[in-house]
Amino acid sequence: MPDKRVISWFMASWLLVSVAVLLAVLLTEKLDLHAAMHPFHSEALDAFFLSVTHVGDGLVPLALSLLILAFRDIRSFLLMGLGCGFSAIVVQLLKRGPFASVDRPYMFKEQLGAMHWVPGLELHHHFSFPSGHSTAVFSMCFALAVFINRPTWSVAVAFLAILVAYSRVYLSQHFTEDILVGAALGTLTSYMVYRWLYLSGFSKRPWLDRRLGHFPK
Repeated sequence: MPDKRVISWFMASWLLVSVAVLLAVLLTEKLDLHAAMHPFHSEALDAFFLSVTHVGDGLVPLALSLLILAFRDIRSFLLMGLGCGFSAIVVQLLKRGPFASVDRPYMFKEQLGAMHWVPGLELHHHFSFPSGHSTAVFSMCFALAVFINRPTWSVAVAFLAILVAYSRVYLSQHFTEDILVGAALGTLTSYMVYRWLYLSGFSKRPWLDRRLGHFPK
């Protein structure tokens, strides 16, 4: 059973940052906030965020899920796989459904004026809300915090998730509210999967703690 502090410290890190970001979203006009989220820029920062943003690509949690299936128990595989999978489905339903008309920052380039744009980056135009990368990385990092099972490391992986989510704004692939909601979807979906796999009646099934290929004959 994971240390309870692992969950509480990860959730506290997410909540503290989310409350601050939510206040900024509520008190600042959308385009003004997007411009304000770029206080510093340089070639080094451009290269850094171009690289770190790929941690939130869907292939990363998929690859981790397969590695977990090979080297850890089925419970761990389900936490990573179901958390990331369910949250990804929700994001796509929202993107392609009620929020399909929400455009990305590039569509407001003229209004944003002299704001820094990373050169050479192919920018998406539509389906901005919510951020799929932010959803994926928060769901994935929640699971990683459970696997590492050290409270201080749970804060570290939460910070990694925050950094990847911010990269989507720095690169102008998303607005701030996109990453705010994406982070919430990823965190809460994985938390619900965690409760089902570790705290519910279902969690007592012995096969959840077996590894692939270690089933009784």
